[in-house]
Amino acid sequence: MGNKQEKFQKLLSKISEIINTNNKRIYKLLSICNLLHDSVDYYDWVGFYLLSEDKKGLNLELYTGEPTEHLNIPVGKGICGQVAESGKTLIIQDVTKEDNYLSCSINVKSEIVVPIFKNKEIIAELDIDSHAYSPFTEKDEIFLEKVCRIVARTF
Repeated sequence: MGNKQEKFQKLLSKISEIINTNNKRIYKLLSICNLLHDSVDYYDWVGFYLLSEDKKGLNLELYTGEPTEHLNIPVGKGICGQVAESGKTLIIQDVTKEDNYLSCSINVKSEIVVPIFKNKEIIAELDIDSHAYSPFTEKDEIFLEKVCRIVARTF
């Protein structure tokens, strides 16, 4: 796998290139989902949720990975809903230990959700599920927060 830091740095460059294209936002986001899913072996499901206009829920914009029934999530419910409420990145290394977890698949063991801000307000989230326990490190958190700052430019 090589140096994780170097790999993440190369991915950030690719993500900046994707964001700087003239494609519609939906194609940019899908390209980023695919890139993250295909480049990091424990990123088994990668998706973007957008905050609804009334700010009461999250709507799944698009994703790469197994289908999910969670197309709409109320703010406060599940890991994604908690991040929408708090505005803080949340890493759950073992989803079975979470009371407020919305199961997307029996294969999901851990999850990281990172908020996306515009004008200091949460507008969307990047949600990543893994089929491994405890794969996410501080390096993932820092990397994905940078990804979200780049993605915020499309809104």
